[in-house]
Order: sequence, then structure tokens, then C-alpha cells
Amino acid sequence: MPTDPMTMAIAVAGLGMVGLLVWPRLRRARLWHATITPLASIIGSGFLILGPILTDRFGSYGIVAMVVLCAVGYAFGWAIRYNIARIGDDDGTKAGEGAPDDTAALRRVERISSWALAFAYVISVTYYLNLFGSFFARIFPHPSDSLSRIITTVIYGIILAAGLTRGFSLLERVEQISVSLQLATITALLAALCVYGVQEYSDGTLHYSSAVIGGLPALQLMFGFIITVQGFETSRYLRREYSAADRQHSMKMAQWISTAIYLVYAGLLAISFESGSFTLKETAIIDMMAKISAVLGPLLILAALAAQFSAAVADTGGSGGLVEELTEGRVSPKGAYVGLAVIGLGLTWSSSVFQIVSYASRAFALYYALQSGLAFLRARHTHDGSGQNTLRLAGFAALALLGLAAAVFGRSVEGG
Repeated sequence: MPTDPMTMAIAVAGLGMVGLLVWPRLRRARLWHATITPLASIIGSGFLILGPILTDRFGSYGIVAMVVLCAVGYAFGWAIRYNIARIGDDDGTKAGEGAPDDTAALRRVERISSWALAFAYVISVTYYLNLFGSFFARIFPHPSDSLSRIITTVIYGIILAAGLTRGFSLLERVEQISVSLQLATITALLAALCVYGVQEYSDGTLHYSSAVIGGLPALQLMFGFIITVQGFETSRYLRREYSAADRQHSMKMAQWISTAIYLVYAGLLAISFESGSFTLKETAIIDMMAKISAVLGPLLILAALAAQFSAAVADTGGSGGLVEELTEGRVSPKGAYVGLAVIGLGLTWSSSVFQIVSYASRAFALYYALQSGLAFLRARHTHDGSGQNTLRLAGFAALALLGLAAAVFGRSVEGG
């Protein structure tokens, strides 16, 4: 297989994305600034592990599973956007204070929802850092689970030390670099897959494989991977920088962009690889891309390390601030950081990465269920008997039940 077209596609696509990201007009665009945070959260980790899993379990129908996941994520985003609109520019995490339809029930559910989010942050940090450890271990000649866990433990120590001393201000400066590297790598990878797909089509060697899972087990597996399309909810908590309207638009834009990326990605993998043709593990994407180009492996490792570290720092800080607010200062952010590290290290040494992914998905599913419940309560509070409002109520109720089902019945790849 000629390497020149592949290398050229990778270079042009990656550098082209970098050029776009540093374009002054885009960099100064307020809506893009509001979009970049949720967009990076959605595709940061899910992109690394979701493609191989869907290809391995669903074969050529992996793109169908991806459509379902993205649609569910967008539906939960609809509920959260409704909450943003109802609360307006005074949005907060203190049990919905400032909402025009504030009631005792809303305050209770909002408070429970905030605690659920704080707990979800704890699990998501564990997920990010374990993925960091797995990809970092690939740098060494003989990577192993033990080596990955040791690396994860060391990074936990670094983040905890930063949080307990000077805070995360220095570490947070890597976020913009991380996002740019991440998007450039994803663009380069998609370009390489496009070239690879064209070459296979020309050679008549496009792949097809059947799903190896279906029915209820497939549904439970999908429940266990909601975390891979999670991240859009961060738009709600950007109230200090952006108006309610900007936050709603930024969430929509982030979800549409990430959906387009994910669908192209899943579709290209579906025609390039067969189910069972690779060993399914958290770093399987590296081995898969090594068959396409030797350049992609190092790029993926570098982007993965930057993205996971940045995401872990952001969620650690978010969790600490949320716990301090919910306890009205009785638990300081530093105390929350220690608790987060203890729980995270316990999970690191007792669970696999895929199990942690499932735990994180279920934690966020609970948060989305509660947010959908809040949307239902707010919609009922303003119900005017119209057909549109009735459909909205039914939709929010269905989403709340779906979120609860995912929180209870979700499972990991290893469980299937």
C-alpha cells in the first residue's frame, strides 16, 4: 500500500485543523469559545475507546449503535437546555436558586442532581486517569495492567499535590493546547481512514461483519457507554462567562459537531475492520491505526495523554467546587480532592478500565435522569394544556425513566 497519499492526508488534515483553530476570526468568536469546552468534553475520551468497542461488538452495524448513542445524548441535552432556558441567566447549582418557577420539590431534586454530578465527576476523573495510564504504558516495551495502574497512581499524586498547594491554575493552562492537539489528531485520523477506505474500495476489499451481540445485552452495553457521548452538560455551568442563550447554542453546536465526527468515524471503521479482527482493550485504537499508518500511533498517544490529563484536572476542580458549595463550606475543595483521590485509587486497583467506564456512564445516567426530572417538573409547573406542552412532558418523563434504566442496568464490555 503506498504510503505517500496516506502521509499527505494526515499532514494536510492535521495542519489544516491547526490552522483553522488559530484563525483569528474563529479564535475571537464568542460562540466558538462557548462551544469548545463541551465539544472537547464529548469527544475527548469517547473517541479513543468507543470506535473499537462498537466495531468489535456490532461489526458493520457499529454506526447504527453510534446513531442511537448520539441521539440519546442529544435528547438528554434537550432536557438540560430546557432547564437552562427556564432558569435563565441566574442559573446556579444551589438547588435551582433564581429559577422563576422555584419550588420546594425543584430545590430538592436540583440538590440531589448536583450531588449526583459531583459523584459522577469523581468516577469520570478515575476513568480519565486510568485511560491516561493505559495509553502512557504503551510508550514502554512491555505495557501491563500493573504498569498502567502505577502510572495512574502517580498522576493522581501529582494532581492531588497541585490541588492541595497552589491549585490548578498552572495545570489548567494546558487545556487550550490539549483541545487543539485533540481536534488536529482526530481530523488526521479521519483523513487517514478516508484514504484507507478509498484504497480498499478500489481493491474490492471493503469489510463486512455481523454483530456478535443483540437484544437486551446490546441495550445494556449501550447503557454502559453513555459516558462516551457525555460532556455537553458543561455548557450549563458556564453561566459566569455566557448568557443562557449562548450556553444553549453552544451545547447544540457541540453535540452536532461531535455527532458528525462520531458518525464518520464509526462508518469508516465499519468498512475498514471486521469484528474479532483485533484484540479489544482500552488502547485497541492504537493497534488498529498501526495497520493504516505508523504515524497515527504516536499521535494518538500524545493526544490521549493531553486530553485525559486536561479533562481530569477540569473535573477534579469542578468536583471540589461543587462539594464546597453543596456543603456550604463545611467541606473545602482540598478535602474533596482528597476524598476524590481515595475513591479513585480504590477503583483503579480494584476494577478494569472498561468497568470504570461503565460506572462513570451509570453515574452520569443518574444525573441526566434527575435533570430530565427537573425539566418535567418545570414543564408541569407552566403546563397550559396545549398539545406541545403535553408532548414535552411525555418526552421529559421518558428521558427520566431512560436515565434511571441506564443507571441501574448498564454494564461493561467485560460483562457481556
